[in-house]
Amino acid sequence: MRVAFVGLGTMGRPMAEHVAQAGHELLVHDVRRGAANALIERGARWADSPSAAARGADVVLTSLPGPKEVESVFFGEVGVLAGAGPGSVYADLSTSSVSLIRRVHAAGRERGVDVLDAPVSGGPIGAQNGTLQIMVGGDPAPFERVRPVLSAIGDKVSHMGAVGSGTVAKLVHNLVAASAFQALAEGLTLGVKAGLSPEKLLEAIRGGAYGTGYQLSYRLPEIVFKDDFDRVRFALALLRKDVGLATELARECEVPMSIAAIVEQDLIQALQRGWGARDASAVFLLQEERAGVTVRAE
Repeated sequence: MRVAFVGLGTMGRPMAEHVAQAGHELLVHDVRRGAANALIERGARWADSPSAAARGADVVLTSLPGPKEVESVFFGEVGVLAGAGPGSVYADLSTSSVSLIRRVHAAGRERGVDVLDAPVSGGPIGAQNGTLQIMVGGDPAPFERVRPVLSAIGDKVSHMGAVGSGTVAKLVHNLVAASAFQALAEGLTLGVKAGLSPEKLLEAIRGGAYGTGYQLSYRLPEIVFKDDFDRVRFALALLRKDVGLATELARECEVPMSIAAIVEQDLIQALQRGWGARDASAVFLLQEERAGVTVRAE
């Protein structure tokens, strides 16, 4: 296929390299001409603008910092929309805005251009190794047309649903990752201030249930697919006890624990509902109630 790639930064350049290595004809553009030099030396062709890159391309890929850049590159006077032809597919690999990709999709449809949101996860190492997770939103037919190109970039290519779904998945992923990292920061600072070495703390966390992926690999699938809160692996009352002891230690050590405080309050509320003998994951039900949604597979 003839593939245009716009945005050759830390993530974009190695992704474009994989596209070329997979045998696709590659046209490239970036705001910095020098970012394309290595690709051009390997056979890619330079385009002076996003519209020039998109002209005649079967697939147009963009990897950009955020919504402002995506909007400019797609809708600009010399943007992708000005050059992309009917029957082509535009897939944005950026982490961007759900409302924006839906506007892009509507504008593309008027011109006969299929639009997908396809944000990636795995960081620069994943981009270099071709092992990214790619979360795709959009119609199934154009997704299948571009799957060979996306498979050159990542080894985990997933169709999430209608346009915007890939972006929702990526934003949720990053939100969960950031929140979990902040909880780790609280725990590690507490442990160190309470007298443990950071090396030993890391060993304990990585070797325990959390670090070995119990929640993601076992508990969340049971919640989503089995709706199972009453087969007790670890009682909610016991978790409330443990979190209470940890926050008590934090007060003694004068370590602020904002995330832990919220978790403790939710566990107290769950106990007040009479859920102490249920599995600790039953606290999940409180958030479902607040959000007005049930997280279960249909």
